[in-house]
Amino acid sequence: MRFLQGRMLYFSAARPAREEFADYINEDRSIRAQRLDLSPQQQLRLIEYLLEEVKPENRDYLYDYYANNCSTRVRDAIDLALGGILEVEFQGVSAPQTWRDHTRRLTHSDFWLYLGLEIGLAAPVDSSISRWDEMFIPARLADALGSVEYTGAGMIKPLVLEDVQLYESSLVSPPAFPHAWWPRYLLASLVVVFMVWLLCRLAFPGLAPVLSRTWLTFSGLVGLVLVFLWLGTDHSVASPNLNLLVFNPLWVVLAFWKSHEKTALQIIAGLSVLALLMTFLPPGQYNLDVLAAFLPLNLAAALGLFRSRFP
Repeated sequence: MRFLQGRMLYFSAARPAREEFADYINEDRSIRAQRLDLSPQQQLRLIEYLLEEVKPENRDYLYDYYANNCSTRVRDAIDLALGGILEVEFQGVSAPQTWRDHTRRLTHSDFWLYLGLEIGLAAPVDSSISRWDEMFIPARLADALGSVEYTGAGMIKPLVLEDVQLYESSLVSPPAFPHAWWPRYLLASLVVVFMVWLLCRLAFPGLAPVLSRTWLTFSGLVGLVLVFLWLGTDHSVASPNLNLLVFNPLWVVLAFWKSHEKTALQIIAGLSVLALLMTFLPPGQYNLDVLAAFLPLNLAAALGLFRSRFP
């Protein structure tokens, strides 16, 4: 329920590094360790902060995928120890990629997760972010720390004294930039439409309106979920979501609007054109994958209803 509401309660905990590393190795996750050049005062400040954070009365926090996760909390702790120099150095520097870009490239190997996130994530993740924001990814945080030089003990010195890869995962590393996957989704969608058309034409002519209503009902119910995420939850990255032009709750009504199949086709076609146009207009939400995957299905379903009444 907390996940649905966008109020995920996480907690901080202290654990021996050996146990933590063993779990990472068992899960085939890479381990990169950095030794920081902190003064005794900075070390003390960091230790005191971390000890406070893991106390039972302080350890719980509301998790956010981009703004308050396991990486940003490490970033904030180190920044506190350094007196805020990380935020000063990186907050005003634009990152080359957005939150969506990173999400897309980091999930490129998982077909369903990638597409599901593309449906649910709205325009806010397409806004420009700073390199400070980009540190929600551990690798970006580590790279940033490795580039920091600051004044300490009367001299300019690097923050990172040692950077070691303790374990290398066997998994394929994600690409540096997201791939343009929309052609594969468009091809898959067209193949589905063609196969259903063959099935209905050659074997079950009366199946077309049934499948059309089923798909439009399902698509409309997905739209209701998107409306709920937008208006009924704390998921800040779920609104405003242009994917409502693809998964529209109105589809449920149109699917069973008897004697108005022509109007249903016109409405779905019109909103599909609008969805395509909105990719070039504010708020600039990237949804080419969603459009490629589902607009053909919507149009085919609307056409199926129309043809069932006007053969």
